[in-house]
Amino acid sequence: MELIYKGKTKNVYQLENGNYLLKFKDDVTGTDGVFDPGANEVGLTMEGSGRAAIALTKFFFEKFNEKAIPTHFINANLDEKTMEVKAAAVFGEGLEFICRYRAVGSFFRRYRKYVEEGQDLDGFVEVTLKDDAAGDPPITKDALVLLGITTEEEYEMLKKLTREISDMIKEILEEKEIELYDIKLEFGRDKDGNIMLVDEVSGGNMRAYKNGEYIEPLLLPKLILE
Repeated sequence: MELIYKGKTKNVYQLENGNYLLKFKDDVTGTDGVFDPGANEVGLTMEGSGRAAIALTKFFFEKFNEKAIPTHFINANLDEKTMEVKAAAVFGEGLEFICRYRAVGSFFRRYRKYVEEGQDLDGFVEVTLKDDAAGDPPITKDALVLLGITTEEEYEMLKKLTREISDMIKEILEEKEIELYDIKLEFGRDKDGNIMLVDEVSGGNMRAYKNGEYIEPLLLPKLILE
């Protein structure tokens, strides 16, 4: 097993069988000690957040696989905070697809002259580049195609999958009287070029609220899984 990448919230190892192992940490992104799934740096360490993240990720990926939604998930070990996944090639140097149901976070900060905080966005999908130095800037479909990061067909499929997956998560949360405000997803291509969902789906990459109160990443798995 070889360490090939150290990330903000997880490390990535290459396995001898050609698959990869994700090792989750207890670090979460944020600014000035406050959690923010859209932040570009580790903001704080929350003991138990790694196990919570992988527990929720395992739950959702198994749901997706039941619905024949393509993912990189193979299996997970909650005690070791690890997840075995298929190899995947990212688009460009990485893209994030964000499905926004309410105007919060960076979307509200960018467009505050035109939108009220918490305003309904009806599942609006936007794409950002994974580029910490540039602040993960938004990018348009035309730019993605022009720069050769995706084809038009891939973009439409990625947008469709983002909305389908996000709506499914939203419905699951609604069963627990939890409202999804926004969620960040990542995709890659398998060895045959097929698009699949990668990375994780946890409290660390979504904003969820119950009775108008924000749910911390550590609490979210307890509310959903118990």
